[in-house]
Amino acid sequence: MRAAVTGAAGFIGSHLCAHLLAAGDAVVGIDVLTDYYDPARKRRNLAEAFRSPAFSFHPLDVLDPRTDALLDDVDVVYHLAGQPGVRPSWGREFALYTRHNVLATQRLLESVRDRPLRKFVHASSSSVYGDADRFPTPETACPAPVSPYGVTKLAAEHLCELYRTTYGVPTVSLRLFSVYGPRQRPDMAFARLIAAAAGGPPFPLYGDGEQTRDFTYVRDVVVAMRDVACSGFTGIANLGGGRPVSMRQAIAAVERVAGRVALDRRPALPGDARHTGADITVAARGFGFRPRTGLEDGLAAMAAHPAPEVSQE
Repeated sequence: MRAAVTGAAGFIGSHLCAHLLAAGDAVVGIDVLTDYYDPARKRRNLAEAFRSPAFSFHPLDVLDPRTDALLDDVDVVYHLAGQPGVRPSWGREFALYTRHNVLATQRLLESVRDRPLRKFVHASSSSVYGDADRFPTPETACPAPVSPYGVTKLAAEHLCELYRTTYGVPTVSLRLFSVYGPRQRPDMAFARLIAAAAGGPPFPLYGDGEQTRDFTYVRDVVVAMRDVACSGFTGIANLGGGRPVSMRQAIAAVERVAGRVALDRRPALPGDARHTGADITVAARGFGFRPRTGLEDGLAAMAAHPAPEVSQE
């Protein structure tokens, strides 16, 4: 297949590009290289992809009209571009979240609505659920985001569903649960934990540490993305690791593979869901999703490929 990947230089995007290329696909990578973290680090994320003659990279904003031509003859669009992060999404920064998560998604859907796409795969987030009242949480649970970030991801989902039901665009929104692995963004928990174990800054633990997350290894996620593109499934599906653990348990797991972690205990922050856990029945039935990577195996892979630097904020 010929695929376009937005957000190609990011954590998940760079893994997806490598996976698609290994599967024999041609890949058009699109990424505006925002300064949410070091753009040079994002370019390094694509080192493996750049070795393939089937890969081309275009440092463009999805909202730039020049992206339209890049979608010519594309079979699948993987839309991973967006403004990440729950905690920074409050206040003045919200304009960035609406631009990169909502407006960019609508612009891309408009660009593809009359094209004969095989699939439009949108990377959504478990943040759309907020503090769910059922665990594991099925897709039928009423979304109730507790952060502005979650609101924008839910809005993008609604846009995908509108274009699917109104114009027949074959969209899939995958609600990703706490993805981790090598090249994880420097602001994310496991990147900070492994850096702390290696002698970096203490890990900021917000709240009591009993909050739970359904950690999902990045390789499992990108395999599922291509699998759903090759399937007949459309709509919304959860992608989770299948075994939620508390932050205390996650810290203990990091210590077993990487060494002792110094903690900086802080109060809980608004916008952080207390618990997350994915019911993956829809994905399993729809396109054969099954998480294959255990937490400690995934953490060992991260520890073996440490990031060059980690944000301390």
